Amino acid sequence: MEILKVENLCKIYGKGENEVRALDNVSFSVQKGEFIAIIGPSGSGKSTLLHILGGVDKPTSGKVYMDGNDVYAQNDEQLAVFRRRQVGLIYQFYNLIPVLNVTENITLPVLMDGQKVNNERVKELITTLKLEGRENHLPNQLSGGQQQRVSIGRALMNAPAVLLADEPTGNLDSKNSQEIMEMLKTSNQKYNQTLIVITHDENIALQADRIISIEDGRITGDEVIRK
Repeated sequence: MEILKVENLCKIYGKGENEVRALDNVSFSVQKGEFIAIIGPSGSGKSTLLHILGGVDKPTSGKVYMDGNDVYAQNDEQLAVFRRRQVGLIYQFYNLIPVLNVTENITLPVLMDGQKVNNERVKELITTLKLEGRENHLPNQLSGGQQQRVSIGRALMNAPAVLLADEPTGNLDSKNSQEIMEMLKTSNQKYNQTLIVITHDENIALQADRIISIEDGRITGDEVIRK
């Protein structure tokens, strides 16, 4: 079943001589539960693509369909709900709120959505992410690996259909990197969540079901690794 479809996506910054075409006519589709790695050199358009898929940045032209719905046909309020409920974003630099503790950072999407916090869900995530005993710690009291686990917990809290991760292991050592990837793969397999990961790490890319290569804003390769 198709969960995500991208049609002729373009993103242009600047005008005239200063025009930069970050994405140039990108099209592909993703099946529900698929694990996709997006690779390419710096400045190739990978992060721009991920932010557009996540409703964070709007395309210049083209379409993004999530579960058959045109994402950018929605108004700003609907788009905010889409970001909170349908996608989970994980960043390289964690993007945690420094004055909120671990539990508060993880439950933030639910509170922003005006929903009641499912404490059983929080407890399950804390255990899965190996953050027991750290519930009341602030981000600056955590290691890089622990901060990234909190950001994963926040992305998973609303059980989104699609998980988008932008270089999620970029600031971590090899041991922490592999642990983070195991957690993301577990979520992908256990909850059948679609996982799209941007990475420079070939070892991480080779763990995916499929690798999409991007260069100069265009898809240059789309290879199925495993079915």
